Amino acid sequence: MDEFTRIRTFIKVVEAGSFSAAARDVSSISSVARQVKSLEDELGVRLLNRSTRSLSLTDAGRQFHERVTAIANDLDNATSEARSLRDDVKGLLRVSLRVTAGTTVVVPALPRLFAHYPDLQLEITLSDERRDLIANNIDVALWLGDLPDADIVARRLSPSRRIVCGTPAYFDKHGIPRTPEDLRQHNCLLFAAPSYRNRWSFAREGELQEVEVRGSIRSDNGLVLLSSGLSDLGVIIVHEWMVRQLLADGRMIRVLSEYAVNPRPGDADLYAIYPSSRGLSRKVRVFVDFLVEAFSTESEPSSAVAQVLSESSLK
Repeated sequence: MDEFTRIRTFIKVVEAGSFSAAARDVSSISSVARQVKSLEDELGVRLLNRSTRSLSLTDAGRQFHERVTAIANDLDNATSEARSLRDDVKGLLRVSLRVTAGTTVVVPALPRLFAHYPDLQLEITLSDERRDLIANNIDVALWLGDLPDADIVARRLSPSRRIVCGTPAYFDKHGIPRTPEDLRQHNCLLFAAPSYRNRWSFAREGELQEVEVRGSIRSDNGLVLLSSGLSDLGVIIVHEWMVRQLLADGRMIRVLSEYAVNPRPGDADLYAIYPSSRGLSRKVRVFVDFLVEAFSTESEPSSAVAQVLSESSLK
């Protein structure tokens, strides 16, 4: 019997909690016990403490189990990925997208995806909540900010890059702010969330500056602020990817571009997330690659973005 078969048996015994549970439907208890004993003999170390009622890992067994479990998962994922290459990109993919990212970037770019993979089907949920991927049967999700230590694989789509902008009509009427201090004289549309305040932070040449701002609108929804800004109501801070097409079309103007806005490294990086336990199927690979292209600053902005915003009354 090969070594890796015995290692997998050992992993199954640990996960099942007993030889009998590990042997259920696949082998006899004595066969499972012999495999683990053979592995211990080959390694020259005891992996399990045995009693009539329970099993427990020795210190050596605990370290060994941690390492070989990771290796077994990597092998399973590699096998799954290799097999997926023979499959067509078709069937259902369940994705959870952040509201603003999904609305302003992902959905407008979907025609390019379906042009290449017409048999792919998407079930899209829009939510800024970090939902449990396994419990909610989510294949791919978009998360913003720091990532937890969890059983996930993350691919960064966009770094933290916020900008200050407004419409030409607004700046024609109220003037263009040249320094952060000038924002005190402007109607600043504010994001309302527990960790946010009415103070906007800027950095330039290593110097940090905070400015207390005021405005007529506060909202916990980025699309509300974007719509308000596009309605000439004030100045907004947004992620650069939200307004890339609007800037290219001249419908919005970026100001204070020489300053870093809300300069907290990594606090607003955008990631594509998928469960590591499922491996990387071809459907997931294709969709994640599509997301990377959609958020790439080197890609031509999609003219569909402005159309979607217009159809959503964001003008």
